[in-house]
Amino acid sequence: MKPVFTADKRRSMRRPHDRPDSPARTSRAARRPWAGAPWFTSTRPSSLPGARDHRDATGHRALAQYRAHRKPPAGPASAPSTPLPNRSRAPTHPRRRLRRPDTTTAPAEKGTPLATTPPLHTLLAQPRSALGTFVPAGLHCSHAERRHLGQLAHAGTDLFEIGLAHHDAHLDGPVIQHAYRRVLRSGDALDSVVRAVAYAAHLRPTVVMTYWEPVQRHGPESAARLFADAGASGVMIVDLPDHHAECWQAAAHHANLRTPRLVPRRTTDDDLATVATNASGWLYPPASAQPTGYRGPLDIPALAAFTRRLRAASPLPVVSGVGTSTPALAAHVAPLVDAVVIGTPVVRALVSTPEQAPQLVAAFARALASTAATEPRARSPTRH
Repeated sequence: MKPVFTADKRRSMRRPHDRPDSPARTSRAARRPWAGAPWFTSTRPSSLPGARDHRDATGHRALAQYRAHRKPPAGPASAPSTPLPNRSRAPTHPRRRLRRPDTTTAPAEKGTPLATTPPLHTLLAQPRSALGTFVPAGLHCSHAERRHLGQLAHAGTDLFEIGLAHHDAHLDGPVIQHAYRRVLRSGDALDSVVRAVAYAAHLRPTVVMTYWEPVQRHGPESAARLFADAGASGVMIVDLPDHHAECWQAAAHHANLRTPRLVPRRTTDDDLATVATNASGWLYPPASAQPTGYRGPLDIPALAAFTRRLRAASPLPVVSGVGTSTPALAAHVAPLVDAVVIGTPVVRALVSTPEQAPQLVAAFARALASTAATEPRARSPTRH
């Protein structure tokens, strides 16, 4: 027969902490004094009455029990061990990208030579002529563009000139104009330049090549600060109007950017003195009076005479390009200048067969290296 229990008997069979009159039993509100607070309140559980005392009592009780049951190690007492490192700060993730060190310097005095920019100054002061490579920004997707820049740097590029695409590139030939139109159809040319400069500047000294219209449309001060923040060492505006030269020079000077100037061979002595005074970085006499991509012969004696005029007018380095379409022509120009820039041959390869561009740059680099071993480079007597 199944036993029958009364209500009093059932209450007496409960465990002590389940009995309503037991002091061990506490209500939910007593055990969680913060449970009744509205959901939108800012009161933390540890700040409510009784919560901190309950937590501390529980923690001290557990610690006391742990120490009571812990057995001391056998054997003689050993010397104090080296304290453990402080692990309150989480270690840096091994794949976390490190911040690039700040290598910028204070704005240079107006007309100061390139010595205020150590990497670029060191490059152009070498006994051999450096090799510059012109690359239009945004010609390929970002991943492919970074890969191409790395390959060109490894192949022998000493200086990058990153071109800002423009719809009216009247000083450039059909190859570069076609590349610019391709960039303008694919997206924002200014954003492409910033991305390309930010990566190229980690590899080699980098200068932005542009026309005046994009700089004027964006604002000289804003454009100068944008290029400087991306890591550019300078900005060369190939068609800078004379009446805007002072405005641009001030904006670039404030952003600590060098302002190389394109100096055509037809420039008079008076204009040459003005351009040399307002320029910084270097002077750029084209090896040919034709647009970029010219493949004809070069008048080396005329270029040599004009280069001597530039060195007499300014202590700035001299960099040349336009018409240096083959390694042999670049080797003839190299003894006259501090750097030779190649553009159209590399752009043509990047548009059609990008995998051949590094081999082409390597051929130019070998030609300049062999020239440096046989012919001394002309230098200004005022430079050290």
